[in-house]
Amino acid sequence: MTVNITLLAVMGVLIAVGVYLILERSLTRVMLGLMLLANGANILLLSTGGAAGLAPLYRSDIPAEDYNDPLPQALILTSIVISFAVTAFMLGIIYRSWVLGRQDEVQDDIEDRRVRNQSSFDAEDDTALPVETTEFVPEDADERPAGKKTKQRGSR
Repeated sequence: MTVNITLLAVMGVLIAVGVYLILERSLTRVMLGLMLLANGANILLLSTGGAAGLAPLYRSDIPAEDYNDPLPQALILTSIVISFAVTAFMLGIIYRSWVLGRQDEVQDDIEDRRVRNQSSFDAEDDTALPVETTEFVPEDADERPAGKKTKQRGSR
């Protein structure tokens, strides 16, 4: 199998630019980054398909190694559908953000700032526990009330 260096370089650039755009605060840039990332993944799947071959329709006179692998093509079609759905969802979020706030940039929430500034100590998880925390007493012979004796095995 030969590797097409041009496809791999284009794929690397698309994924790198896509990740860079996803890290921005603007929703439009995040959407463009997701689109570039999906296209980079499609090119990666295309390059895994190997060299071009015959259509995967069976004929008895053609050897098996001459056929093209249909799995990467099916995965690319699935990726296209998923990326279209994510793009439509992001467009809806961008539109709603523009209608409500006339901006497309994600702002820090006051609650996010409060959580970021609080200490990492969790009173419920990080405090020292006493030795015994249960309210239930184990049933031992010594701890039974005097009036309730039980018959032991082997005795009559």
